[in-house]
Amino acid sequence: MRGRGRKGSPWLCGKFTNNGYRITKPRKVIFEALSRTSGHPSAEEIHFEVHKHHPDVGLTSVYRTLELLVEMGLVQKFDFGDGRARYELSIGPNEENHHHHLVCTKCKRIINYDDFIDDELELLKKTEKGLSEKFNFRITDHLIQFYGLCENCKK
Repeated sequence: MRGRGRKGSPWLCGKFTNNGYRITKPRKVIFEALSRTSGHPSAEEIHFEVHKHHPDVGLTSVYRTLELLVEMGLVQKFDFGDGRARYELSIGPNEENHHHHLVCTKCKRIINYDDFIDDELELLKKTEKGLSEKFNFRITDHLIQFYGLCENCKK
């Protein structure tokens, strides 16, 4: 993999190769753009960032790459009720990025929430176990979004 340093990190190249795909320049720069953000950008916002340095990467490539990254489990796609699909990394070279979201229904602010309390973790484990047994279903992940009003909007 060392000879491919210009195409992407060994971790990213390995993820693509293990899933039967090649790491192309557009795929690499789209993944990198998404990894630089702490927010939940839309495909258009990602395209805007990529286009600054790589004007040859079109919006269609961004959409296709994001769907591929979702399919590969590297990216999660969300609908927060604002009419646009939003994306964020679900995993990176260092660790998983598991968290829940608090979504303000008024200003559309999205708060990442990952400082889980013991009672919450226990409830989630119990819920997953119960659902797995009831439906004979192996749960591999979950997405939780809470909707309401943020601190500023509830005033």
